[in-house]
Amino acid sequence: MNISSLSLPSSALPRVALIAGPTASGKSALALRFANRVAGTIVNADSAQVYRDLRIVSARPLPEEEALAPHRLYGTRDGAIACSAADWAEDAKREIEAVHAQARIPVLVGGTGFYVRTLLEGIAPIPPIDPAIREAVRALPVESAYQALVSEDFEAAARLGPSDTTRVARALEVVRSTGKPLGEWQQARAGGIAAAVALRPLILLPPRAWLYERCDQRFENMMSNEGLNEISLLLARDFDPMLPVMRAIGVREIAAYLRGDMTRDQALEAGRRATRHYAKRQYTWFAHQSPIDWPRWTEPLTNANADTALALLGLPEGGAPALRA
Repeated sequence: MNISSLSLPSSALPRVALIAGPTASGKSALALRFANRVAGTIVNADSAQVYRDLRIVSARPLPEEEALAPHRLYGTRDGAIACSAADWAEDAKREIEAVHAQARIPVLVGGTGFYVRTLLEGIAPIPPIDPAIREAVRALPVESAYQALVSEDFEAAARLGPSDTTRVARALEVVRSTGKPLGEWQQARAGGIAAAVALRPLILLPPRAWLYERCDQRFENMMSNEGLNEISLLLARDFDPMLPVMRAIGVREIAAYLRGDMTRDQALEAGRRATRHYAKRQYTWFAHQSPIDWPRWTEPLTNANADTALALLGLPEGGAPALRA
């Protein structure tokens, strides 16, 4: 099954809402508004917000926001332990089941498309990669790795492009370690929940100029005293720089400022740029990878039009829980 082929299932199934899109598009505020309309519980689907080490720098909901509706899977992982998409999907399945047991509606919220895809489609049963192969692949120069992928798994190379270094390396190590291209393994995915729930999705794809302005403001907020202190504490733990928590957007730029490798203005500019580039990648992913029948909201979100956006999610058939004050 491929996420682009998923359509909306029968409403007789347990209901799950999804609000997804790029960073700074307004997902969290919209999800909170929706959760308070339909007795919803918000379930995090953002790869950085799972780490308790990053509240300010991942733009995690504030404690006062979390108090307005139940929140799950926010700040539940220690940064020392990497959380993979498969790890998160298993956690999300348990949380969704628990939310349904409380007669509430899970509201998945996040911008990590690979997390959403893994939860819905399941996991490809790829065996463990030979460590020697992984080490050799990761040591290759970027261009050499891509040219090797063109030769050994042309379909993956055509899908990815040379600039997608992490996924190029992953595809190359899979084909070299297993003898089968990544695409074949992905066709054998299992364990997804798409057929077992009535998914009500909404993809936020606001105008890029509006989005990038919000990205710039978001990084300025990260450079507050609270954000600087957060990264200072993270650096004090002396983590492997390849851990996901250390590669979250903003961490490297703020760390460079704290070490004296950048001025504040340089770190601000680098962080704004990194945040915009990340939002652009997410925007492209959700625009092209989401099923065509999933509703898109393409306007800037405001208090005046938020309810119109939420109408695209649709209220559950048979009536919704009473609105909260």
